[in-house]
Amino acid sequence: MSTQLACCCGPAPCTLCCDSCPKIKQSTGTRFMYTLYFLLVTAVCMVMMSPTMEKVMRENIPYFSEMCYKIGAGENCDVLVGYSAVYKVCFGMSCFFFIFAVFTFQVRKSRGCRAAIHNGFWFWKFLALVACCATGFFIPNVDKFLEVWRYVGASGGFLFLLIQLMLLVDFAHRWNNNWTAGVQNNKLWYAALALVTLVLFSVAVGALVFMALYYTHPEACFLNKVFLGINGSLCLLVSLLAISPAMQRLQSTSGLLQSGVISVYVMYLTFSAFSSKPIETVEENGKSVHVCVFPFNSGSESDNKIVSGVGTVLLVGCVLYSCLTSTTRTSSVALGVSRATALQNERARCCFCFGQDGDSEENVEGMNDEKAGTMYSYCYFHFVFFLGSMYVMMTVTNWFHYDSAKIEKILEGSWSVFWIKMASCWVCLLLYTGTIVAPILCPRRFEA
Repeated sequence: MSTQLACCCGPAPCTLCCDSCPKIKQSTGTRFMYTLYFLLVTAVCMVMMSPTMEKVMRENIPYFSEMCYKIGAGENCDVLVGYSAVYKVCFGMSCFFFIFAVFTFQVRKSRGCRAAIHNGFWFWKFLALVACCATGFFIPNVDKFLEVWRYVGASGGFLFLLIQLMLLVDFAHRWNNNWTAGVQNNKLWYAALALVTLVLFSVAVGALVFMALYYTHPEACFLNKVFLGINGSLCLLVSLLAISPAMQRLQSTSGLLQSGVISVYVMYLTFSAFSSKPIETVEENGKSVHVCVFPFNSGSESDNKIVSGVGTVLLVGCVLYSCLTSTTRTSSVALGVSRATALQNERARCCFCFGQDGDSEENVEGMNDEKAGTMYSYCYFHFVFFLGSMYVMMTVTNWFHYDSAKIEKILEGSWSVFWIKMASCWVCLLLYTGTIVAPILCPRRFEA
């Protein structure tokens, strides 16, 4: 009975006591649960930014107006939708992960009290996350808070962009190494490698041509022309560098697949930067006409939706990749815990499942991969999610300003956002170039 009660607040994944669940390691299960919380709040923010959200609630919820009045959410619950609502929810999620980053600072053993709280008590932590997100709606002097929080969010979002770039470069190298290793056993891997590389470069070149056609103008958009030329040339340069004889001699796994991934991402960031730039106009037939905007549908509104959608997909992909790939740090400190005590503790480590008291000792200990110490930095893990919360806020709201907590009908763009995203292009290329040049500058270190 005590084991079943412990399932409500134990510190390890539910698979430790559920035979029907797939067996996963404790470190992976913990990171998966935090990722699930993160994605849940992200989905809520996307719903809040939906222009039809208020209409759907009004049509399907009985006594909707009266309910909004009683809970103090404004007329038709307009406080719960739009830019300000997303800012407040993401503020609460940022506080949640920041508190845990501070709380788990310098945690190196998985047996302490702080480690136990990090690895479990999922029901109570979910309530804490909800409470943090709800608290944002009770902050006084809302307009001043939103103005300050936007600049804090933009700074944190940019830092997360840098982490996202490092994850992308690491992903590109892992992908190429895995498929290159498969070529030795089956030549079909070589065909798959060549096909994917061709597709990636086709997408990158197609995006470059698309932006050259629709995001440039003979009489305007000078910066667009300059940066298209610069970014396209840099992508070509790093691709040639990746397959240079000197590089191939020291690092035979270096190839065009990584360059293709980086080139596609740089083209996306370039498109995102152009979409964030203030709209330019020219005089045609005595009328002011917007130029260098999305050619289909409704101009800037359409490309902002594309940027927001692709950015959200990349965010989710990077979060899942960082959660499910190899850990960031392995501790070599042995823990002096007896075998019987370890088994007793592990049986109580689950989330909401009903397991059997007869779980084998081998299965329980096999799933606890942190016996010798923490497999990753708990503090850094939460800090990345803290920055990711701000990146979610900026991505879902298209990095634009709010106007009296209402969604602006005319998105004028922002030069600060334009330069942030353009700088991200160059940082991405610089990081990838560093991984290529390092074996050339320090050959002895990479000869093995």
